[in-house]
Amino acid sequence: MDFSSLGLSLSILDAIKKAKYESPYPIQIEAIPAILKGKDILGIAPTGSGKTAAYVLPILQQLQQTEYIKTRNIPVLILVPTRELATQVEEVIKVFSNFLPRKIKTMAVFGGVSANPQMRNLFGTEVVVATPGRLLDLVDKNSISLSAVKVLVLDEADKILNLGFKEEVDEILSKLPKKRQNILFSATMEETVEELINRILHNPEKIFVEVEGIAPELIAQSAYLVPMEYKGPLLRHLIKSGDWNQVLVFTSSIRTADNVAGKLNKNGIEAVSFHGDKSQGARTDALTKFKNGKLRVLVATDLASRGIDIKFLPFVVNYELPRSPKDYIHRIGRTGRAGAEGEAISLISEEEEHHFKVIQKKMGRRVELIDAKNIDF
Repeated sequence: MDFSSLGLSLSILDAIKKAKYESPYPIQIEAIPAILKGKDILGIAPTGSGKTAAYVLPILQQLQQTEYIKTRNIPVLILVPTRELATQVEEVIKVFSNFLPRKIKTMAVFGGVSANPQMRNLFGTEVVVATPGRLLDLVDKNSISLSAVKVLVLDEADKILNLGFKEEVDEILSKLPKKRQNILFSATMEETVEELINRILHNPEKIFVEVEGIAPELIAQSAYLVPMEYKGPLLRHLIKSGDWNQVLVFTSSIRTADNVAGKLNKNGIEAVSFHGDKSQGARTDALTKFKNGKLRVLVATDLASRGIDIKFLPFVVNYELPRSPKDYIHRIGRTGRAGAEGEAISLISEEEEHHFKVIQKKMGRRVELIDAKNIDF
């Protein structure tokens, strides 16, 4: 099946072709026709399943077919949990919009940066991609109005609620018109998500994207048993000996991320740490360089484990294990995407051995543990 069979207009199909999207993902095949019909959508889908384009394409088509008079009233609101995901969704919309007869003004708004530029540029915006807190700030300052929203998207609804935004979401919902189209995507069906689904969705089209096992099958997983003090030297050995040119390394703390990045740089491997203590500008710059292949290693805390779409990322390294098996899946899921093979490598100290066994059991997949004593590094 191709995009031409999904009910999309010729101008949207032309934009898809120019954006070099070849064939639709399963979630796009199901979601696009239903959204075009104006139905509410419930999508249970993991990160990397193609859900962003699944709602962006039909929304852009709907906007192309209507005339918009510039005001502070926005017709489309997309709520996301993090500033990284907000920027990513904005990028996807702009990629397609650039090829359309009428460009759709889109803006990502989030905290951590000055609100003034966002306030100045919001007038005449048709699609706002926002984190809940900053959106409410802008509403309170009369920079934006939610009274005419026709389409509401909640992307990664479980993450929005897990980050403690329930009160903000409730307040946002109270400001929206009752008659609107609702599109909700979540990776899980937690109790809080079910409550939200029951509140806002009306007779929704339900779309479930299954994952093979839990971890993507395209990801080759391996692990090394190594004392904590030798993790740094082993990591540098693996990067140099394997000639790895794009590596995402996960640590469990900001301090460790900074230390690992510092040691890599001292040993001639260009690396930057990526975490919540960095300014938004520094994080955006690091991520852009990494995506464009101008930075060899990005050393990140779990802030980066969800909502960052890096196509064809070949290597992910768990320098330290995350607390939960679910977070492990999100971490390694940064690779093995878009049909490309990827490799996930974990560095396991003796103290982490038991926890790694728990992760493997929950994942339903055994990962060979290689003793680093047998490696000359």
